[in-house]
Amino acid sequence: MTQPQITVGILSGKEIEFSFPVKFSSSVGTEISGTQKVIYQDGKIHWQGKEYDELSFIPPQNAHAFFELKDVTIGINFHWERKEVQKFKGELKIIIEGEQLTAINVISIEEYLTSVISSEMSATASLELLKAHAVISRSWLLEKNKELRMKNEEFKRTLQKDSAANSSFFIPNSSFIKWYDHEAHRNFDVCADDHCQRYQGITRASTPQAIEAVSATRGEVLMYKGAICDARFSKCCGGAFEEFQNCWENIKHPYLIRQRDSKTEKQLPDLTIEAEADKWIRTSPVAFCNTQDKKILSQVLNNYDQETADFYRWKVSYSQQELSELIHQRSGIDFGQIIDLIPVERGTSGRLVRLKIVGTLRTLIIGKELEIRRTLSTSHLYSSAFVVDKEYEEKGHKEDKIPSRFILTGAGWGHGVGLCQIGAAVMGEQGYKYEEILSHYYPGSTLEKQYQ
Repeated sequence: MTQPQITVGILSGKEIEFSFPVKFSSSVGTEISGTQKVIYQDGKIHWQGKEYDELSFIPPQNAHAFFELKDVTIGINFHWERKEVQKFKGELKIIIEGEQLTAINVISIEEYLTSVISSEMSATASLELLKAHAVISRSWLLEKNKELRMKNEEFKRTLQKDSAANSSFFIPNSSFIKWYDHEAHRNFDVCADDHCQRYQGITRASTPQAIEAVSATRGEVLMYKGAICDARFSKCCGGAFEEFQNCWENIKHPYLIRQRDSKTEKQLPDLTIEAEADKWIRTSPVAFCNTQDKKILSQVLNNYDQETADFYRWKVSYSQQELSELIHQRSGIDFGQIIDLIPVERGTSGRLVRLKIVGTLRTLIIGKELEIRRTLSTSHLYSSAFVVDKEYEEKGHKEDKIPSRFILTGAGWGHGVGLCQIGAAVMGEQGYKYEEILSHYYPGSTLEKQYQ
């Protein structure tokens, strides 16, 4: 197997502006440099007074050649969302998707990974952490692309009833259960934001350590019984690993299992039991990711992530009006005033898989974890591992009253499946090698080189 090239969807819009500091070759046979603009109109790409179905711009044989894209949105739907100019190596493709244009970067997987490591976490992180992340990012990408190609072919033939392409079911007045995966991209391999893996080209400088981490692990992937692992990762597990089937399809992966994020404290309460989850979330148990060390956090968190201070344990408070309006806006369903948020099912990390929303007009069970997080926040709630306290303005029997305020006390940031980035950063600082970090977060997996 030779090193693969991958396609990364960077941004979409009716108009896309980009520039070439040096001459690139266009797919229509011209050499081009400077600022350019393409416009979608009447089903075509309009560029330099002509119409096209697709355009490509190939860089010169120059290791330092790059192009710039304007108004790239980072942190889509997160609290730190913003636009910026970004720089990319490799080829630029412009395609038509629906009634807009999409800019795609064609890049070698190893160059892509150097950027992902720098984008997902600070390139100043420890070498062992960066190596571990290079392996899981490469594994995730190769496994996902193989899976996507198979699913896309299947999708073209028939949309399976339980397909993860848009996996949800809605039983009126009962449940709305949905999970989100990466099958939405049909014209490129991955997108550039956190929906897939955060990729920002060469916008942020890659340190020699990030380059060394990718080079030292070149071609290495995580394997389990002859197959590449689905190497998921999140910012902070909150002290316990979540299992795959509680966040996505109902498939159990033996290397993504219930475990405590610690080598010293092995025992983990059964957090699927409400009383145990309540106690776990309200306390601060020993775990690798239970740290306030700014030096370690800065390895994992870029400046825009550091705008959030609480990762291991956090609190969010909503007034009755704020919560009822938020749920209405995010779900499209008018529940009236919110009477209660009741845990129905929890996963192995205490994350809610199903939550019952009780309103004066409507009651509905929602899930899985990301649907819960999207419903209870203007962007994404840090995680679905939370417990709920209610406050009442008037004295009297609580069952006769409408709560005036809801306080969510939570644990972790993200889905908690696979590698915990903050925990892995702590392990790296404590002297663990990348092989040990990977075996901790993906028990039973092995390392294998896929290409030279």
